[in-house]
Amino acid sequence: MNGKQLKNSILQWAIQGKLVPQDPNDEPASILLERIRAEKAKLVKEKKIKKDKNESIIYRGDDNSYYEKFLATGEVKCIDEEIPFDIPQGWEWCRLKHMCSMQAGKNISASEIYDEKSVLHPYRCVGGNGLRGFTNTFNAEGHFAIIGRQGALCGCLNIESGKFYATEHAVVVNGFGIISSLFIYYFFTALNLNQYATATAQPGLAVSNIAEVFIPLPPLPEQLRIVSKIEKLLPLVKTYKQAQNELNTLNATLNEQLRKSILQEAIQGKLVPQIAEEGTAEKLLAEIRKEKESLVKEGKLKKSALSDSIIYKGADNKYYERINEQIVEIELPFEYPNSWVVSRLKDVCQLTDGEKRTGKGICLDAKYLRGKSPATIIEKGKFVYTGDNIILVDGENSGEVFTVPQDGYMGSTFKQLWLSSVMWKPYILGFILFYKEELRNSKRGAAIPHLNKELFYNLPIGIPPLAEQQRIAERITELSQLLK
Repeated sequence: MNGKQLKNSILQWAIQGKLVPQDPNDEPASILLERIRAEKAKLVKEKKIKKDKNESIIYRGDDNSYYEKFLATGEVKCIDEEIPFDIPQGWEWCRLKHMCSMQAGKNISASEIYDEKSVLHPYRCVGGNGLRGFTNTFNAEGHFAIIGRQGALCGCLNIESGKFYATEHAVVVNGFGIISSLFIYYFFTALNLNQYATATAQPGLAVSNIAEVFIPLPPLPEQLRIVSKIEKLLPLVKTYKQAQNELNTLNATLNEQLRKSILQEAIQGKLVPQIAEEGTAEKLLAEIRKEKESLVKEGKLKKSALSDSIIYKGADNKYYERINEQIVEIELPFEYPNSWVVSRLKDVCQLTDGEKRTGKGICLDAKYLRGKSPATIIEKGKFVYTGDNIILVDGENSGEVFTVPQDGYMGSTFKQLWLSSVMWKPYILGFILFYKEELRNSKRGAAIPHLNKELFYNLPIGIPPLAEQQRIAERITELSQLLK
């Protein structure tokens, strides 16, 4: 149960008489309704409110059924089907208009509303969602619940005190000085008045409609106990909601954090143990270079793919990089196992354009690959095959890698990702995935952000022996399955 659900449950318990115990010594709500009717009659006589031509009384008959008697005509009808739940002894069912009056505010020009309170504009101007500004006049004075009555704010509830101006989008609810505005506020909140809005392009609440809504009315002392209990519980609900939100955030991020930790352990050589019999990775670099030289000759890789960089660990346990004849000391993010070698990502990975081709084929754009759009057929493009890897190089998610699910043309925001066949590909992909956020946060370009290729290519990658790469990839898969 989340915070909102808990609050709603508390309010539902309140209106059903389940939040606080009943006291048999409380004056019953039937007498309270008589006092309200007397007050209404007085206000009618003083011409402060209009007489309700459809005034009625709701009562329970000897047969335990609920009836409504219309005073003007004497008509009586059974309303059992309109009563949603049973109420405690001493409570009464009534219509909203029986316990309070509701009056829509009046229109006021925007030019008469000011952002700041001042001596000339001291009164709060209240709309459907609370404060709109300040004005020099008021049309209500007291302590009232306010109902929003138009648009998305239908049923929105607020409390206002003192002198204020209610606009035409606000309904001022008056409990005749008998029913507290806080009780009205909480009970109206539980009733969810928005459900009575007109189902139109611009929904609205008609005062005449909500005035007829049924409400359970407790004795006045119990109303006060209910309000007091709600006021004590709501801060606890707020605390619960905050804790729930923190827990939800943790749950939403925990798996991602754990995945990143797994990948970090993997690329540092801490996820699986090293096995001496597997040897070292020294010979892999020579094989990778030989493979790249062959692909350059075939025109499948650019000559720039051949790197002159060699990273090694000196006798002083510091890392150095030799580029041509120049040697510089470098800082690496991790300490790597002795059986590993260190290189740059560009030595084992390259961005290529794919195979230019014509003829009908599926466009493999990001939305399609994520399952968020149907396939689009195009006539030409850069062709890739099932199982190939492609990487986003343009857009907010630059650096995200996809494995091609079927033959087709790469979307315009992609490059093909060449991975050395000498390496275990899932290991390289796990490495790139670890740096996903860094690549995303280091994009270049303003109008259309794109992958920082310099950063991408120069990421230092620890290279284990091939067998260890395979064991690492298998372990990543095992642990990832446990996180699902």
